[in-house]
Amino acid sequence: MYTDTISDLLTRIRNGLRASHQEVRVPHSNIKEGITGVLKQYGFIDDYKVTENNKKKVITISLNEKRKDLTLKRISKPGQRLFTASKDLKPIKSGLGIRIISTHKGVMSNVEASKLRLGGEIICEIY
Repeated sequence: MYTDTISDLLTRIRNGLRASHQEVRVPHSNIKEGITGVLKQYGFIDDYKVTENNKKKVITISLNEKRKDLTLKRISKPGQRLFTASKDLKPIKSGLGIRIISTHKGVMSNVEASKLRLGGEIICEIY
């Protein structure tokens, strides 16, 4: 049993890319679905879909073959949460990367959060 399911999601994506898999499957949760939605929106993954197997939901993520060197870094951890205000949201890698932030309006990138002037918990960085 893992305690940090978001780190598990990021690790499965990272390992799937390095092993040249077409897709990976992870157990479903709303936060994971939000993270994969942001990853798809910015082109880091090709697609995702939520299916149900024996009354358990699973997220199937179609990986982007061109993104083998993708860096997925967990920022806020269960033992040490990291929050930020909207004024402190800065571009990642000169705008080539994103931070995924959990706000009271849902999971979104740092670009969207700064436009809406929202702060929240920094979940991870992708570049």
